[in-house]
Amino acid sequence: MVISSRDNEMVRRLRRLQNDAKLRRQEGAFVIEGARLCADAARSGAVIETALLTARAREKFPDYAAAVTAVAVHVFDVTDGVAQSLSDTETAQGIICLCKALDNRKMLDTIDSSILSTFKNKKWLALENVRDPGNIGTVIRTAEAVGIDGLILSAGCCDVYSPKVLRGSMGGVFRLPLWETADMAAAINRLQAAGACGYACVPSSDGDVLSVVEAPLAAGSVCVIGNEANGLDTATIEACTYRLTIPMAGRAESLNAAVAASLVMWEMSRREYVG
Repeated sequence: MVISSRDNEMVRRLRRLQNDAKLRRQEGAFVIEGARLCADAARSGAVIETALLTARAREKFPDYAAAVTAVAVHVFDVTDGVAQSLSDTETAQGIICLCKALDNRKMLDTIDSSILSTFKNKKWLALENVRDPGNIGTVIRTAEAVGIDGLILSAGCCDVYSPKVLRGSMGGVFRLPLWETADMAAAINRLQAAGACGYACVPSSDGDVLSVVEAPLAAGSVCVIGNEANGLDTATIEACTYRLTIPMAGRAESLNAAVAASLVMWEMSRREYVG
């Protein structure tokens, strides 16, 4: 049987999950759409409860379709119209998956000191109140690409299971360790007490700052990027050992959050190569 109605109960549930972050948290589930993204989820070990595929997708993306159907608990055929109703792109690729929430997203505030101490041997980026899903997706994709060990997100950040975050991360959300905190300043204080070093990323006009190209950014560095419009909370800046800035030659006072994060992460990873 092919599901042909956009008002099908399961299709309506998937649409609600796509549009409601609170519901995603309540149900411990999220929806992904797109041939490669769904295949990335399958190959990364995500639990796919339900997969919907069109005949066109099975024909056009046989390898991706096979990867998904091999692990999905339930598989249904759907029409192109149903697939399009679950896509926020102009042309749906015809593969949609309902997945269980990943186990790579954990609460930083509740872990014990023995786990916390391992952070001092790695490099982390933290995002405070970054609300644009495109920015979050780009940061996750870049963090994985340059070898950052994990991402710390404040409670004020947008949901990593937002469709735009999932698509923008290019599958990175399935693989990069993600931690959440209800209080970024308190998290930085705990990390520094365990041997890490916090860097608050601020505009160059913010007084005594350290250039990102001169900062040591050794293992244990935690660089914190703030909200797109308001930057970091004062308490978070004060919690960090250093204030870090990106030198700029033009008149712009600041950079897009994802761009700033990408430049900082590159400098963090570059230290592995230049010493």
